[in-house]
Amino acid sequence: MDIKQIQELIKFVSRSGVNEVAIEQENFKITIKTNQAPTVVHATVPQAPLVQAAAPVATAPTAPNAATPAVPVAEDTSKYITIKSPMIGTFYRSASPEKPMFVNVGDEISTGKVVCIIEAMKLFNEIESEVSGRIVKILVDNASPVEYDQPLFLVEPI
Repeated sequence: MDIKQIQELIKFVSRSGVNEVAIEQENFKITIKTNQAPTVVHATVPQAPLVQAAAPVATAPTAPNAATPAVPVAEDTSKYITIKSPMIGTFYRSASPEKPMFVNVGDEISTGKVVCIIEAMKLFNEIESEVSGRIVKILVDNASPVEYDQPLFLVEPI
């Protein structure tokens, strides 16, 4: 397997909800595990009450009004560049809790500037910007799990 096939396999596993995939060939073995199992197991148990509770919420007139402001926001983001996660892991905005954030909304960044860290398998990977611009929005909360190719930042090009 080459790196592109492995990346596609990671995408498939993250989207499919599968907990673990193991592939073994002559000189190659790979195992991909996700931490989705507890979420899926716990979601199955309370799902019936959630379906019953969803009916009154769906009839509330405020739900369509809440969706209406989201449409202009989506149109505004089309002029921005998205920095996406190159891997599955845990997103951190700073090197440690005591250290300052790598970037904040309004900061200007240049190509090669570290914008965050993603921890994967006990390795802390510095993620560098591939674009220059100004950070408009941070799309992920600190210490949150991220998927491969998940949007992390919106950047207004300079």
